[in-house]
Amino acid sequence: MASSRDRQRKLARAKLDRQLARRAAAARRRRQIQAGVGATPVLALVVLGAAWGLGAFDREPKRDTAQETCLWTPQDATANTNLKDVGTPATTGLPTSGTRPMTITTNQGGPVTAELDLAGAPCAAASIAHLAGRSFYDNTTCHEITSEGALRCGDPSGTGLGGPTYSFYSENVPTAPEASPSASPAPGQPPAYPKGTVAMIGNPPGANGSQFLIFFKDFNPPQPAYPVVGRITGGLDVIEKIGALPTVENGAGEKVKPKTDVVIQKLTVGEPNEAAPAATSPASGAPSASPSAG
Repeated sequence: MASSRDRQRKLARAKLDRQLARRAAAARRRRQIQAGVGATPVLALVVLGAAWGLGAFDREPKRDTAQETCLWTPQDATANTNLKDVGTPATTGLPTSGTRPMTITTNQGGPVTAELDLAGAPCAAASIAHLAGRSFYDNTTCHEITSEGALRCGDPSGTGLGGPTYSFYSENVPTAPEASPSASPAPGQPPAYPKGTVAMIGNPPGANGSQFLIFFKDFNPPQPAYPVVGRITGGLDVIEKIGALPTVENGAGEKVKPKTDVVIQKLTVGEPNEAAPAATSPASGAPSASPSAG
């Protein structure tokens, strides 16, 4: 049998082994903590550098417009019977770069072609494409030749009160021109709405729907209000001919209604085109420069 002294030696040895194991574990923990503390500043610098490179510290963070959502505000068709329900466009995944072709066939000649600006006016372009895809504009009249030198179209009711059962906010409104000492736009400045500009018009202003203007004259107001959606690329001579038609009263005391009906027989919108638009010469019947983007 083991003596009492042997048992004591074994107990002491076991106690020493436990103490050594605890000391070794504590030493490993200290080394791990020190390594973590040393690595923290390096990791922080890496994270900060990546964030800086991605623009996280820019004063005005860059927006990914491809992810933006257009807001379509419902309109009450029971309160305004001139509105027509054809659903609403998509709210996400809308193209936000390049252009989109639009073709208008009228009873006054044509076709008239245009390009919609997907970068400057993605929501307006999406709305026109949605409505065109549902034949909203087909067999409707352009009910006004405005005093501002534009043809007003896109209202199936022909009253100026019609449109879809949604509206959307203005985008791409040109900046106000610099004023001369006489408080009018300074001479030599390009007009806010060059001849051939296609712009939305809301009723009330800012509540855009389906109605649009095609300018057959340069227009440079002191305070631009119409959001630009595109420009004419062909057939501007047709628009100019329509702009020269005589007008009669529209029932509201304004002499703006074309005496001869101007009918949009068909309006179509093609697929998005990522290619940069080529400038056209005035001789082609299209404006030589894109409209000013606000």
